[in-house]
Amino acid sequence: MNEQTLTIEEFNQLLQQWNGKTIRITKHELRDQDTVIMNLDHIDYSKDTRRIDGYEPMHSLHLHGTGKMATDLQNAQPVPAPYYEIPLEDSTQYQFNDTHFSLVTDRGTYTIQLMSL
Repeated sequence: MNEQTLTIEEFNQLLQQWNGKTIRITKHELRDQDTVIMNLDHIDYSKDTRRIDGYEPMHSLHLHGTGKMATDLQNAQPVPAPYYEIPLEDSTQYQFNDTHFSLVTDRGTYTIQLMSL
């Protein structure tokens, strides 16, 4: 599997092809790992220019859909919002290797994988 680095535009174009499909989103942040299984409805981005502190991201990726969130798979709970938000930074690295996307930020790594049913 070849891993390729993408621009945000290339990432968006490839990810848009997964609309209507089931995806797995895994967040690795410090020693924490969360997993969401989602039926992806659509994708959009937001920009927040009125940030109070440096912790709030200026840009965010929103993956809209229904799904379940689990810190361990035996305790799956419905996703608390109708979307999953990934903070984007100027330094975010977008990677793709034919089976999944990786978004590497200063805070952690997000993996988006197409589920085969």
